[in-house]
Amino acid sequence: MDVGFETIGNATLIVHDAGPVLVTDPWLVGSAYFGSWTLSHEIPAEQLESAKACPFVWVSHGHPDHLSPESLALLSGSGERRVLVPNHFGGRIAEDLRALGFDVHVLVDRVWTPLSPRVRVMCIPDVNQDAVLLVDVDGTLLVNLNDASDRGWGRFVRNVIRGYSKSFLLSLSGYGDADMINFFTEDGERLPPHAAQRTPVGQTIARQAEHYGVKYFVPFSSMHRYQRKDSLWAGEYTTTLADHARGFTSTTAELLPAFIRYDVAREQLTELRPRENVIVPKEPSEFGDHWSDPLQAEEVMALERYFRSIQHLGESLDFVTFRVGGREHPIRFHGRRFGRGVTFEAPRASLMAAVRHEVFDDLLIGNFMKTTLHGDFGQRGLYPDFSPYVAKYADNGRAKDAAQVHNYMAEYRRRDPLGFLQYELESRYLLPAQETGANVLRKVLGPQSPTFRVAKEVYWEARKRLF
Repeated sequence: MDVGFETIGNATLIVHDAGPVLVTDPWLVGSAYFGSWTLSHEIPAEQLESAKACPFVWVSHGHPDHLSPESLALLSGSGERRVLVPNHFGGRIAEDLRALGFDVHVLVDRVWTPLSPRVRVMCIPDVNQDAVLLVDVDGTLLVNLNDASDRGWGRFVRNVIRGYSKSFLLSLSGYGDADMINFFTEDGERLPPHAAQRTPVGQTIARQAEHYGVKYFVPFSSMHRYQRKDSLWAGEYTTTLADHARGFTSTTAELLPAFIRYDVAREQLTELRPRENVIVPKEPSEFGDHWSDPLQAEEVMALERYFRSIQHLGESLDFVTFRVGGREHPIRFHGRRFGRGVTFEAPRASLMAAVRHEVFDDLLIGNFMKTTLHGDFGQRGLYPDFSPYVAKYADNGRAKDAAQVHNYMAEYRRRDPLGFLQYELESRYLLPAQETGANVLRKVLGPQSPTFRVAKEVYWEARKRLF
């Protein structure tokens, strides 16, 4: 193939121009989330060698199924290359990779950067520390959303797409297990996740493809399986390759297989058929975790320092309790108030690694840590008062107190005033109301009822017209 692209692995795109040029989010070997996730399919030798030959690597964000240390180490030993990263507030990814010896280049927001005679890229970071990559391959547009959802940049991306006659959307799709879903009641019963409803994935894909105005959709960023024995339960909610087509109907877009090779010059598509990995359940101890291990005194102090440094938690919660090795360690933000808080039950090693390396989101998404909410958290669980402030603003953005968070938000507002206004309106008003209403309608009408489907379509059409 002279000029074109391939999709493989979890969220890996390989772009060619007279040879391999760019590989994105290369999770090629190893596991993720403290051993909880493994790749659903093998990386064929041909694509692995192409990835290793790319002079440019793009990393969208800090989750280990996108920024895989083992995979980057594999690439670093196979020739010179430059790692391209979004201009995220705080610059953590750039700093960390430079400290490891990588040649890092921070892409200028919304500016085309040429990588080869026929390949150029444009990066759009957002307030959630996610990022979009637009890739122009000799006049064909690839829209790599990976895990990102529209936080104000959607209108800009749609406008770019309109300038191309052929466009491919690569985006996270699935039932919803690629997030924190291991919630329990105060009585110790696991709460069924939204993914348990198994809403046909194809319906969402079709709506998304039509919303952006692309010609093709490639399922992306959801090709993982659970392998730790304490997270195997979540495997019931993962998405198979066949699931992406369920419910897909569109008059303007076409759903493609997840793993493909596309020759741009010949306009020729070939489906890649990598072998599905056989999941061998692994003990948590293989990843250093023993659920009976208690915290040491200095670890309790480190845990308390970490969470007390995030000012918003003390303003929105009464307590956060950690149950480790059968012992409880409460962090009380208000001495006599215990109405609203969170209890996390986790093994010592991964918990302290998450705190030490400031990657608490990795522990959440691994789905072996058990989470119990106390008090009124509404329909959105750990959002918006816990997860964004800990995982996005503090861990990745280095914004912990009110002034730092203010500067964080002000920077994204400065970059795109109208887009940020959209994000604020949706996150504060439209999305909470829509999600709450959707949950009510889903329970009353059923997720497959015609009335519920019409209500969702009305919402998406209104959203498209407004934003």
